Amino acid sequence: RAEQLSGAAEMAELKVTQTKSKIGGTSAQRNSLRSLGLHRIGDSVVKADRPEIRGMIQVVRHLVTVEEVH
Repeated sequence: RAEQLSGAAEMAELKVTQTKSKIGGTSAQRNSLRSLGLHRIGDSVVKADRPEIRGMIQVVRHLVTVEEVH
């Protein structure tokens, strides 16, 4: 069990920053921003690099910038 926990800590993370407004976006885009924890332009969150998170980022790729954090 200790090996599983230490392995998860080494997983890469993504810093997602909202750079454009959600106004005029589709409901899927607004929902993805909300699920990522982004509420206004300039907000940043750090999320684990997982397929679910990558999918949400893909939906709003034109509204956010993404950086890999180690």
